[in-house]
Amino acid sequence: MTMDRKSVEPAALSRRQFLGRLWWGATGLVLLEAAGGLVASLWPKIKVGAFGGKVTVGSLAEVKAIPVGTIVYFPEARFYLSRVDSGLLAIYRKCTHLGCVVPWRDDEQTEDGLASIGRFNCPCHASIFDRYGMVKGGPAPRPLDLFPITIEGGEVKVDTGTVVERSAFDASQALRI
Repeated sequence: MTMDRKSVEPAALSRRQFLGRLWWGATGLVLLEAAGGLVASLWPKIKVGAFGGKVTVGSLAEVKAIPVGTIVYFPEARFYLSRVDSGLLAIYRKCTHLGCVVPWRDDEQTEDGLASIGRFNCPCHASIFDRYGMVKGGPAPRPLDLFPITIEGGEVKVDTGTVVERSAFDASQALRI
């Protein structure tokens, strides 16, 4: 007995099979969306001028006009621009003790000879830093970290994606302007 191919008809899909396939399809779709959301949340979204990328501080002429001893805060980029006698330092605001945000206090006694008042004072455990980011008191084990500074096309830029750890201040850490 031979079966004719044309005479075989597919069996009708039962209600139970249809609902089962619908259930597994919906589950697969939800898992696919969850995986896509996870991948999207792990992908870095670096905005121009924000932390993690290159930040334009200003033109070279504007930066040269900043007086020695001045500190300029860039909150979105999470650093302080410090104008010291040897040039510019981009000081990361994160304390080297436990990672607290270290504010610049322009109303406190100075820890360097560049101005009459002002210093970095960590509110968490009272570490004190000067305009160079050097530890002057408290439990911080090393100076504040720096970000590299470059001059590109007449503009001063700070790379907040690269953290430079240091154990002491050296004049070569500052960008000469």
